[in-house]
Amino acid sequence: MGLTKKVMIVEDDPLLSIVEEKIIERLGYTVIGKAKSGEETLAKFQRLNPEILVIDIQLAGALNGIQTVQKLRELYSNIPVIFLSGDRSSSILKKAETVDYIEFLLKPVSSNELSGSLQKAIEMNELLSQNVA
Repeated sequence: MGLTKKVMIVEDDPLLSIVEEKIIERLGYTVIGKAKSGEETLAKFQRLNPEILVIDIQLAGALNGIQTVQKLRELYSNIPVIFLSGDRSSSILKKAETVDYIEFLLKPVSSNELSGSLQKAIEMNELLSQNVA
């Protein structure tokens, strides 16, 4: 596997989406697609085939970020997930625990926080690919 990792961003706030994309690209990753809702994510996911998913918990549309990840896991893959949220309440954290994720970051996210989380996601991908091989 090459060094460039393909990241999909799911964020319904246009400004935060741009900021997150710039941070991720500055860290050396490729943003291969973005979505604003869970439904849009499900529609684009298979075609884009990202290696890492950075997803907001609260999204436009009927599905929140947690429900979207649950559906992705049922349909496609065990992709490493980094959750972003402006809400770190215990009820949100408890709901997030229903799916495996790499990190739960509070927005606004810093470059250092995202860098560490993306590195953990790469390590998870490498472990998964070794187990398949």
